[in-house]
Amino acid sequence: MIRKARLNDISTIIEIIKSTIEEMKTYNNTQWGENYPLDEDFADDIENGDLYVDDDCGHIKGFICVNFIEPVEYEGLNWSSNDKSMMIHRMAVNPRFRQQGVATELINFAEKLAYYNNVVYLKTDTYSINTKMNSLLKKCGFKFIGKINLFDKEKSFYCYDKLLKNFK
Repeated sequence: MIRKARLNDISTIIEIIKSTIEEMKTYNNTQWGENYPLDEDFADDIENGDLYVDDDCGHIKGFICVNFIEPVEYEGLNWSSNDKSMMIHRMAVNPRFRQQGVATELINFAEKLAYYNNVVYLKTDTYSINTKMNSLLKKCGFKFIGKINLFDKEKSFYCYDKLLKNFK
């Protein structure tokens, strides 16, 4: 069941982040590290009502942040639409629950959340060498839009968007 995250979820979320960072290091992905994302980022997400967890009987399978905060770096890209959009930020799956469709469920949830907020358009970005997230976004029907630079990283971030269909 996907629900809004609570402050007492942060310690588990940080453990997921730590294991995700270790895995990312195995393929030289430095998208996340010691300085990002931090406890404070998730506390802010929770305070703003933007962070959601996939909770299976008290076990957090994964999390996703969805909101209207668009990075200024998105300006100037040739997006598919000028419609109001929601953004996907900070998403990860607990290693114990990988290969079970959790990431796809989280993306599907973001789509439904956008639609229920009268938004039919999602945007996101991920580090160019984050092969898993790039593959997931393509698999979920997101369209590659272009590249941006973020966080003084040496490689670019790939930006994606998706026009949503009606949900019943």
